[in-house]
Amino acid sequence: MMVPEITPEEQAVLDKALYDALNPLASAIRSRQTGLPADRAWDADPVEVALSVLAAWKVVDGEVRRLAGRAAATAGSYGASYEQLGAVWGITRQGARKKWPDAVGRAASAVADTRRLALFGGTAELAQAPAGVWSWTGKGADGTSGRAAEGARHATAEEAAAHAGAFLAEHALGTDGRS
Repeated sequence: MMVPEITPEEQAVLDKALYDALNPLASAIRSRQTGLPADRAWDADPVEVALSVLAAWKVVDGEVRRLAGRAAATAGSYGASYEQLGAVWGITRQGARKKWPDAVGRAASAVADTRRLALFGGTAELAQAPAGVWSWTGKGADGTSGRAAEGARHATAEEAAAHAGAFLAEHALGTDGRS
C-alpha cells in the first residue's frame, strides 16, 4: 500500500479543520501564559504570540502520535503486519516496529490461546490467533459442525463464546431426543 496523497481541495479542508480546532487551544494556552483574559491574550509581542501557536501545535502533535499509535495497535490486533503498518506510514518494517513496538503480537505459535466450551450437549473450541483475534469451531448435540463465519474476527474470547454458544443452542437436542 502506498502512502495516500490528498488533493489540493482536501488539503484546504484539512487545513481549515485543523486551524479551527487549534485556535481555542492556542487561545487557552496564550491566556494561561499571559494571565490576560482570552479577549486580550493576543495583545503581545508577535514572537510571543507565534510561540503560543507553536506550543499549541506541539500539543496537537502529541495527540496525533497517541491516536496514530492506537490506530496501529488496532490494525495489528486484526492481523496487520509491521510491513503493512510501515507501508501505510511511509517507513520501513523496522521503522514501524520501532515506532509502535507493541502494535503487532509476536507469533510464538500458530495459535496463541485455545479454550473449550460445552453447552447444550455440544462442544466448541475457541482459538485466539497470534494477532489477538478469536474464532471458534463447534459440533452441536445434533451432530452439526459449525465455525465462525468466514472472515469473522471476534475481539475477545467472550464474544467468540457468545457466537459459539448461539450455534450450540441452535443445534441442541430437545427433550424427545430430536433437535
